[in-house]
Amino acid sequence: MSSPRPYRLIYLLSVAQRRVQRAVAASSVDAVPPAQAGLLFVLGRQDGALMGEAGAALDLGPAGISGLVDRMAAAGLVERRSDPSDARASRIFLTAKGRKALVRAKDVAHETNARLMDGFSVEEIDIVARWLTSIQRKFSKGDGE
Repeated sequence: MSSPRPYRLIYLLSVAQRRVQRAVAASSVDAVPPAQAGLLFVLGRQDGALMGEAGAALDLGPAGISGLVDRMAAAGLVERRSDPSDARASRIFLTAKGRKALVRAKDVAHETNARLMDGFSVEEIDIVARWLTSIQRKFSKGDGE
């Protein structure tokens, strides 16, 4: 019986992530970085999300989401407001500039997804999506921290 093929999945995932992020960043002068696009997508579904909710959706801790929101607020894409029912909590809202950036981010995501799926059947993409999703279950947010 032969041994399984030695896939280098960690390496392949790392290189693939970097290349996709570089391609997205280079796709347009007016495109936002992938991390910022992620927050735009979250707010596109739930404008006014709590900082913790947005962080959880993006798999970021408090410092990570705070820094991301600070950078995006400085760029005029979002604004942070105190929660009216709890002054200790902050909510994040899209600005007009942020809504325009969201439209562009959706276009870039659509183009990138089409490029990623090119040459593969729907069945093959379903397997890849299932495999990538399974990683989230197999490795909790706290692994390696």
